[in-house]
Amino acid sequence: MELFGTAGIRGRVDERVTPELALSVGRAAGQDGSEFVVGHDGRVTSPALADAVASGLASAGVRVVRIGQVPTPALAYASRGRRGVMVTASHNPPTDNGLKLFVDGQEYGDDAEATITDRVETGVDSAPWADWSDARTETVLPGYRAAVADYAREHGADPDRLTVAVDCGNGMAGTATPQVLRALGADVVATEANVDGHFPARGSKPTPETLGQFCAFVAESGADLGVAHDGDADRIVIVDDGGDIVHEDTVLAMLAEHYTRAATVDDPVVVTTPNASGRIDERVTAAGGRVERVRLGALHEGIARVNRTSDDALTEVVFAAEPWKHVHPAFGGWIDGVASAAVLARLVAAEGLERRRAAITERPYRKVSVDCPDHRKPAVMADLEGTLPAQFPESEVATDHGVRLVFPDDAWVLVRPSGTEPYVRLYAESDDVDALTEQVREVVESAVESAE
Repeated sequence: MELFGTAGIRGRVDERVTPELALSVGRAAGQDGSEFVVGHDGRVTSPALADAVASGLASAGVRVVRIGQVPTPALAYASRGRRGVMVTASHNPPTDNGLKLFVDGQEYGDDAEATITDRVETGVDSAPWADWSDARTETVLPGYRAAVADYAREHGADPDRLTVAVDCGNGMAGTATPQVLRALGADVVATEANVDGHFPARGSKPTPETLGQFCAFVAESGADLGVAHDGDADRIVIVDDGGDIVHEDTVLAMLAEHYTRAATVDDPVVVTTPNASGRIDERVTAAGGRVERVRLGALHEGIARVNRTSDDALTEVVFAAEPWKHVHPAFGGWIDGVASAAVLARLVAAEGLERRRAAITERPYRKVSVDCPDHRKPAVMADLEGTLPAQFPESEVATDHGVRLVFPDDAWVLVRPSGTEPYVRLYAESDDVDALTEQVREVVESAVESAE
C-alpha cells in the first residue's frame, strides 16, 4: 500500500482520503502517543474527516484536543510537546483532502509513516471501551499569531510605513497573515480573506496563472509588497511593487542569506532541495555559510541529519527551505508561510525588496513535466542514471535524489520522479536554459518510451 506521498496523505475524498481511511489512520497513529491535537483547513470535507480522525484517536485510548479550523503552521505549533494531525490537501483542488501527521512540531519521517501504513494495512484493535477518551477543545490561533509576530520582531525593521497586499485565496491564511502583519505595524490590504472551501476566487495553488488579478492589483494599488498563500498557508509567493512575481528561489536566497549573516555560530548551514537554484549556494557562501541538500519533502530530515552528524556546537541549521516552503528553525521545525510573510515584510521595511534582490544572480530557470505512468518510474530513473551522464560527460553527477548534473559554468539540471503525479520532473538553470532543457527532455522521453 502506497499511503504517504512527499507531503502526507493526499487524494480525492470519494476515492482515497475517505472517512474510513481517516478513522484507520487516527487509530493507527494513536498507538504512539498519549495526546494528539487535531486541526483542519477550510475545505468542505475537512470537518467530517477531522471528526473521523478524532474518533480513531479516541478509540485508541489517547487524549484528543480539537483546535478547529487553523492554518497548517498553527497545527504544527500546537503539536509541540505532543503529536498532531492536520486535515488538509494544501494547494490541491477542493475535490481533494489529506492528512499530515506531526510530532513535537515536525512532520512524521519516513519510518514513522511506514509504521502507520503497516498498521492501516493490517488493522489495529481498539482500546478497551473504558479507555476511550472524550475530546476537549483548545484555542490556538491567538497564541500562534502572537508568537509569529514576536519572532519576526527579531529581524529587519518595523513595517509601519509599508503597505502589504495579501491574497489569502479563500484559504486559511485569512485567519493569520493579515493579523500578524497588522500587529507588526504594516498597512495591510487583504483580498479573498474569507475562508471558503470551494476556493471561488482562484485555485488554491498560487501560480502565475491564478495570481494574475492579484498581481495587477498590487501594481495598481501602490502596495510596496504582495504576499500570496496556498490553501493551508504553508506556501508563500512574493509579488513586487510592479506586480511581478519574484522567483521562488530568489525569495529563498534572500532569506537564506539573511539568516546566514545573522547567525552567531561559526558554521551556519542552510538545508534545501536538489531542485533549488544555485543562486542560493552563491548567497549563502558569500554570507559565510554552506548549503546541504536533501530530497523534496524531507527538510525536517535534513535538519536532523546535520544536527545529528555534527559534534560541533558551533554548527547550526539556520534556515531550511524548498521553493515556496520555508522552515525557520529558531521559531519551529515546521514549514510556515505566515512566519515567512512576517520576516520578509520586516526585511523589506529595513532595506527594500529591490536592494536585497539586486545582489542575487537570477539565471534563467525552467521546470518541465514529462508524462510518465507511476509504474514506469523506477525503470526510467534507472535508465537515466546511465544515459544522462553519458549525454553530458563534462558534468558532475549526483544520484541521491534523482539525477542531478552540475556543469563547469555552474549551470545544472535535475531529473526526478514526481511523488504525487504521473510525471518525471525536469528542472534546469542555465544561461541557455531552453537548449539545455530540450536536450534533457529528449533523453527523458526516450527513457519513458523504452520503459513501455
